[in-house]
Amino acid sequence: MSVTDTNFRIDVPATVLARARRGEMSALEALYRLFERPAYTLALRLLGQPEAAREVMHDAMLRMLERIGQFRSDAPFWSWLRRILVNEALMKLRRERGLTCEPLPEADDTPGSSPAPWLLADTQALEAALARLPALTRSVLWLYHVEQYTHAEIAELTGKSASFSKSQVARGTQRLRELLTAGATAHAPTTAEVTPCLSATH
Repeated sequence: MSVTDTNFRIDVPATVLARARRGEMSALEALYRLFERPAYTLALRLLGQPEAAREVMHDAMLRMLERIGQFRSDAPFWSWLRRILVNEALMKLRRERGLTCEPLPEADDTPGSSPAPWLLADTQALEAALARLPALTRSVLWLYHVEQYTHAEIAELTGKSASFSKSQVARGTQRLRELLTAGATAHAPTTAEVTPCLSATH
């Protein structure tokens, strides 16, 4: 597991979930403690601002506490909670930035044969490059490559089309490659610094 993975995939014992759905405070507190850190980390990846990430994390956890009785175990609990968190983050982007598609350099949507740009990037360089991407593009890239959402799921979450998601992934990947290449030219990492941070699984 990479150091930048949000570690959201936490298996929760069925007994804890059953107690939480009955409203038992100790079980609800256990869920909060389990997911507080990964929820904050994912919010930070999507929003890029610590204060906004803390706000979204708290809002998402409050929604979890309010809606826990609606959880029906047809999907892992972490997946259900992660979707709440992502919805809260994207709603904040929509309120504050309009969730618009900021311009990116034109790029061929067909993946090339070269390695994914993050596979040879050290963590610090990747963080810096992601921070320079438009907010929505960064969110789509993270949801697709790391959280492993499908283009159809991203389209539903963002209110856009699957084609839009595919375009943002392709063009955002190209821009990320350019930023990482430029950074590598200025600060070539040593072998010890190289850490795979994202996984291109789609």
